[in-house]
Amino acid sequence: MIEKKIARYILGSLLTVGFFLVLALLIFQGIPELNSDVIYLLIGALISGFTTVVNYFYGSSVGSADKTDLLAKNGKE
Repeated sequence: MIEKKIARYILGSLLTVGFFLVLALLIFQGIPELNSDVIYLLIGALISGFTTVVNYFYGSSVGSADKTDLLAKNGKE
């Protein structure tokens, strides 16, 4: 169970860092004309992933997962 939580935190952290890294690069470097379609696709995917991470950790999903873990733990005792 702990391995799943660690994987969630690592994946969420990587996605968040990637999102802000790409955002910073775009602010300081601009969007290259030659690859603008690919960059727009990458930005859309990162925004979607970042939104999912934020909704999980600050929405009702994390509370539901904690409740499930608590019920599973109490059932084993």
